[in-house]
Amino acid sequence: MATPALLPAVHAYLVGGGIASFAAAVFLIRDGGVSGRNIHIFEQAALVGGSLDAAGRAEQGYVLRGGRMMNATYFCTYDLLASIPSLEHPGQSAYDDIVAFDQRMTTSARARLVNGRGEVMDVTSLGLSAAGQLALHELMAALEPDLGARRVDDWFAPDFFTTTFWLLWSTMFSFQRWHSLAEFRRYLLRFLHELPNLGTLAGAERTPYNQFDSVVLPIMTWLREQGVAFRLGCQVTDLDFAPGADGKTVVAMQYQQGQQQQLQAVQPHDIVLMTNGSMAANSVLGSMTTAPTPRPDADDRAWALWKTLARKYPDFGRPEVFANRPAEATWESFTVTSKGSQFFDLMAKFSGNQAGTGALVSLVDSSWLLSVALPHQPHFLNQPADVTVFWGNALFPDRVGDFVPKKMRDCTGAEILTELLHHLHFGAELPALLAAANCIPCLLPAISSPLLTRAPGDRPAVVPAGSTNFGFLGQFTEIPDDVAFTIEYSVRSAQLAVYTLLQLDRQPPAVYQGQHDAQVLANAQRAIRQPGRSASSQLAACPR
Repeated sequence: MATPALLPAVHAYLVGGGIASFAAAVFLIRDGGVSGRNIHIFEQAALVGGSLDAAGRAEQGYVLRGGRMMNATYFCTYDLLASIPSLEHPGQSAYDDIVAFDQRMTTSARARLVNGRGEVMDVTSLGLSAAGQLALHELMAALEPDLGARRVDDWFAPDFFTTTFWLLWSTMFSFQRWHSLAEFRRYLLRFLHELPNLGTLAGAERTPYNQFDSVVLPIMTWLREQGVAFRLGCQVTDLDFAPGADGKTVVAMQYQQGQQQQLQAVQPHDIVLMTNGSMAANSVLGSMTTAPTPRPDADDRAWALWKTLARKYPDFGRPEVFANRPAEATWESFTVTSKGSQFFDLMAKFSGNQAGTGALVSLVDSSWLLSVALPHQPHFLNQPADVTVFWGNALFPDRVGDFVPKKMRDCTGAEILTELLHHLHFGAELPALLAAANCIPCLLPAISSPLLTRAPGDRPAVVPAGSTNFGFLGQFTEIPDDVAFTIEYSVRSAQLAVYTLLQLDRQPPAVYQGQHDAQVLANAQRAIRQPGRSASSQLAACPR
């Protein structure tokens, strides 16, 4: 038997430039002893970050395709960030930065839901009927295999979707009534400890800046220092596996760089990890004067490799389940960059929250179901002191607006901002706010695809049965109990893949599940039972 010093050096080839590959690279170096110089990250785009690719400058406007909160139960993510040096504070980690920020900027939203009259709604009760309460309890006790590919509205009565609970839940987690019941149950158990604070999000954690500057950039900086190679503009088109039925061993990678077809040999002791699919696939930006019109020639590159591999092995999942359902997976976001703080001042007076201390403000009688979030400023590392940036989204971009008579997807940034300001009853300030603002909309046709109905086998295991040097990463893998639309899911998949393929004697931390904590369960049950009225909302009239 060879001694460890004589074992061949492991090379790792990571397909996809998002947080899953970044996390895998860190775990390979930190826990697996793989040299950073032997790690290669392939990304088809010219930029890295995946769905965490916040970017821009004040002059052209900033863009956030999405915003995510953190949670104290993100054990894998915080373990990762604890290993990464802070970009701003020598001797501290990126995790230390988050802890210090959240101790300074605590969250307690005072205007979580707002009705059409511009009134802050009472969210002290979740407004669940006795039948709704019972349905939630029965769902928590159900077994996931028994739920199959059922929708949320296959389990709950129509009045459930008019409750305060559903308004809070759907706007925070982007759930729709036609999404996966199994995934809804996972979220319910995963965030059971947050149920008593659903109306205020007290205790929610955030990053000091956007997730690119606070998470991706520190990791990328450290990886570059370790010698990791970033191969941008390289689209991996196929993986060649060794012939035979004894196992699944990658022996070569085919990729395209520019107009050139390339082949990367892979040794049996090397590792290949790929992020399969993308919830940001085919997203398109608009501007203050143009709508985010989908490109007629929109390609399928984000899903192409997974589709190719799924034809080789039946246990590599079914990408078509997630890739071809834009009617069920689309929502639209927008980022507003403004000179001055007039909008922030108006929102502070209206909501009772200074920027960074609130949560989503959701306008429940908006046809588009608009929500906005005002983060602590600056939100970008390069943001000037006299510039403010906020983000918003809408779950129903195919509906006609209440003040702008167009579907949101057909609206310019100026029209989206006009609709928002009217719903907030800021009409008198509309000309000044529009003159100072640059609103960039972003249509995301696959953003909710991790939440779509699915059946067992639709998502592949992180390390498929029989695989010797290959694994999947990201939100379209199957990880028992955890919830897909989170940074944590991607990081956990990376940790699991690295530990399994390197045969390390360690496991990722267990997925937090509140039902196993008696106090958490009791607190959640009290929140569910709290009496109250149902909330008024147009959500009730949105069958799919």
